[in-house]
Order: sequence, then C-alpha cells, then structure tokens
Amino acid sequence: MDTDLLRAFVTVAECEGFSAAGKVLHRTQSAVSLQIKRLEDQMGGALLSRTSRRVELTASGGRLLPYARHILKLQDEARQVLGVDRKNELIRLGTSEEQASTYLPELLSRFAADHPEVRLEVTCKISASLVHDFQEGLLDAVLVVRHGPTQTGRLLGRERMVWVVAEDQSLADWEVLPLALNPEGCIFRAHAFAALGRDDRQWDVRYSSQSPTGINLPVKAGLALTVKTPRSVPSGCRIVGDDEGLPPLGHVEIELHRSPGHVSDALSDFCDHLEAIVTGKGKLEKVEALEACSQESPEVSPQAGVEPDIATVREAATAG
Repeated sequence: MDTDLLRAFVTVAECEGFSAAGKVLHRTQSAVSLQIKRLEDQMGGALLSRTSRRVELTASGGRLLPYARHILKLQDEARQVLGVDRKNELIRLGTSEEQASTYLPELLSRFAADHPEVRLEVTCKISASLVHDFQEGLLDAVLVVRHGPTQTGRLLGRERMVWVVAEDQSLADWEVLPLALNPEGCIFRAHAFAALGRDDRQWDVRYSSQSPTGINLPVKAGLALTVKTPRSVPSGCRIVGDDEGLPPLGHVEIELHRSPGHVSDALSDFCDHLEAIVTGKGKLEKVEALEACSQESPEVSPQAGVEPDIATVREAATAG
C-alpha cells in the first residue's frame, strides 16, 4: 500500500477538505484528489463523501483512518531506527513572542535531550497571521490565541486578560485613556474595544506595534495602558486593580495546531512536551470541551462585570 496515498487520505480527513490538505502537503488540489481516487480504487470503494461545504469520511473511510495513521507512524519509526532522514527533519513552530519567552526555555532543553538531531525553526507573529501561515502549509505546529473556529486547533485552556500600566502610574492622571495595542486583527485589541465600549471613559490608541517591545516601552514609561495576560506582565509594570474603575476584559482561549501532513515521532513528542509545559504552568484555566467554553461566554451587556460575547469580539478583531 502506497504510504503517500495514505498520507494524503489522513491529511484530507483531518483538514476536512482537499484545498486545505493540498496546502499542507504542498500539492495542488487536483493532485490530492487524484491520490484519493487511486487509494479508493485500491480499497474498492469510496473513502470520502464530498459535499459543497466539506469532506466527510464514509463508513469505509472511518474504518481505514486509524490503520492509515498507524501505518504512517510505523513507517516513521522504521526510518528513525534505520537513521533515514533523521538529521534532516525540521519542525517549524509558530507562536507569539510572549509565549515563546514563557514556554520555549523549558521546551527547547527538554526536546533537545530527546531529539538532538532535529532542527527547529521558530516564527513569532500575532496569532491570526500564524494560523494563516499554518493553513498555507508554512508551519508544522502553532501555539496561538484562538480567533475563530478552525479544523485543526486543539483547545488547551483559557487565560484571563488584565489591564497593565507602569508600576507608579495612576489612572487618575489620564482624562483620556492612552492605549498601546497590537494592530488590527488582534483579539486583545478587540477585547479592549469591547470592554471600553461599556465604559463612560474616553480612550485613544496612541501606540500600535506587532512587537511586545513596541507595546511595553510606552507602557513602562507611563505613557499608555495595555492589555495582557498575567504571565506576560513586564517588569516595571503592574496589573490594574479591580477597584480602579476599568471594565473587566474576560478571557482568551489558547489552542495548539499540529500539521496532519507531518507525521513523525519527533513532532508528536514536540507537541506533547509543549502542551505539557503550557498546561502545567498553572496559568491556564482548564476547559473540558470547546462547547462548554463557548456556553460560558455571555453576550455583550452594558452591565459591569459581564464578559463580551466572543463572536462579537472576533468580528471586531477581524474588522479592527
């Protein structure tokens, strides 16, 4: 049985579409479709059911999928035992700079001890850009803040957002709140807008940067207010207290994406290590299921203490 055909089948099943699978596999949609047709001919029946919106497994496809995954895993193990391509494996990780600085020090040393021959390439951008790059097949794994539903994101938990100012900064010094935020498309920016929309205070975005450094500098200098998670509060800054009059920001969801087209023990171990470190820091609230988390997000309300509706926030993040 041709493992290239099985890899195409697994990728289409997990991406739920030929176009997305083609990007992961670096093949055209028609080439992936042809591979699936060849595999279906070999198996003697349809493995995938195609609709106008998505691709679903048939009963035969559902039975084949776990065997296909196992065969690909065995192939990778055999190549590793024989030393084939071990020195050439590359894992491309995408994450934010603040997540990288929090989690990578422990991850790199732990992973390098188990897989010293594997190379690692790290890309740091805002989450929306990283998910786009992942869907284009440019990254093998991404740790991001969830901006919307995807077919590959595994929900790890959620984090509380907080207002952050310089240690000696008083909000009373500002008649108009000066904000330092990521550019349009960032969900932290959208949460800030949604929260302040319920408040009577005036505000203005004075500083904008994709880099945490570009945000942190004006905040440390007492020139602006920003939004972060507690793990990302820089030195020289503090979390604004609940009694200081700013509206609550709610939570963001953290998810991990892993490429279905890159099947290897090294990538599996890498993602397992990363997930263990992220969830083991004690800074994520556990969410049993995405549906449960979604049900906990109330609609936007002018009442104090109510979280903004996540769909509204995501629309604002997209629109800026």
